[in-house]
Amino acid sequence: MTTSDEDLAEAAANGDGVAFASLLERHYDRLFAFCFRLTGARAEAEDLCQDICAALPAKLGSYQKRAKVTTWLYRVAVNAAHDRRRKRSTYRKATEGWGDWETQRTAANRDTNEQIDWLTAAMNQLSEDLRDTLALVLDDMTHAQTADILGVSEGTISWRISEAKKALRAIKQKEDVA
Repeated sequence: MTTSDEDLAEAAANGDGVAFASLLERHYDRLFAFCFRLTGARAEAEDLCQDICAALPAKLGSYQKRAKVTTWLYRVAVNAAHDRRRKRSTYRKATEGWGDWETQRTAANRDTNEQIDWLTAAMNQLSEDLRDTLALVLDDMTHAQTADILGVSEGTISWRISEAKKALRAIKQKEDVA
């Protein structure tokens, strides 16, 4: 005499591992096929089916024999599939725009690096006095600190910065024309 699904479910809910294994053996192939139809992909169906089987011992406690075990099992599978879809949707929403942000960040870094490379090359075309002055000021030194380091007046530093800006502008215009 074969034990009914309902009796196996009740025994499994009470901790009977053999009953649980028998119940899974009877219904696993059908459950997997249903999960495949729900997801449309073998790997997704395998993951969903595995999640259901892992949660099934705890869920069997809520089985009340109002429906056949197969009907109840289908309901569990549908709920699990809905939960996975909701999680995936939430994840997608949370990560939406990340690619755009990363692309913009990379482009901004590239632009910044290109500007730094241009400035470095352009500064090499300046006289030593202008280049040294500009390097110190670009390194967040005040005009007073730069003047102390170079042993000149603050007025000289201001004049050198002005001359360096003019020279850099001229270099840029010359490059833009070419």
